Amino acid sequence: MTRVLFVCMGNICRSPMAEGILRKLLLERGLEQQFEVDSAGTGDWHTDEAADRRTQHVLSKRGANFQHSARQINSADVDGFDHIFVMDLDNLRTLERRFPEHRGKFRLVMGEASEGLGISPFNIAEVPDPFYGDLSDFEKVYGMLEGALTAFLDSQ
Repeated sequence: MTRVLFVCMGNICRSPMAEGILRKLLLERGLEQQFEVDSAGTGDWHTDEAADRRTQHVLSKRGANFQHSARQINSADVDGFDHIFVMDLDNLRTLERRFPEHRGKFRLVMGEASEGLGISPFNIAEVPDPFYGDLSDFEKVYGMLEGALTAFLDSQ
């Protein structure tokens, strides 16, 4: 079983969106029994909350919605997951500070798709936080994540 964890700041926008997208892609490919997928936040201020309503809307529109309860990443996650994908450099630095013994385990999710999406490997590709934006920002994030996660699955 391959274990994949997505991490953003509060675990209500980007990381649950990535989780829903990967769950949908795995289901479409008949691979859901081979993967465990979860998400978490670097912070605890949204613990036990549902995903942002705009995240839920975008996921529902594409058949990728699921029951979600926000949580903060912990040391068991870092020890147990095979792939830990973060949304931006701030998340990456936070995790590297909190879990220095696992520095190489955290990767930018968009790094998985840099070639397939025409992004130069010399540019850092981050997933922007749509929280303060509108629904179109959430749609853009969905597209970015879907491309990155398709590339990730194609490489497995």
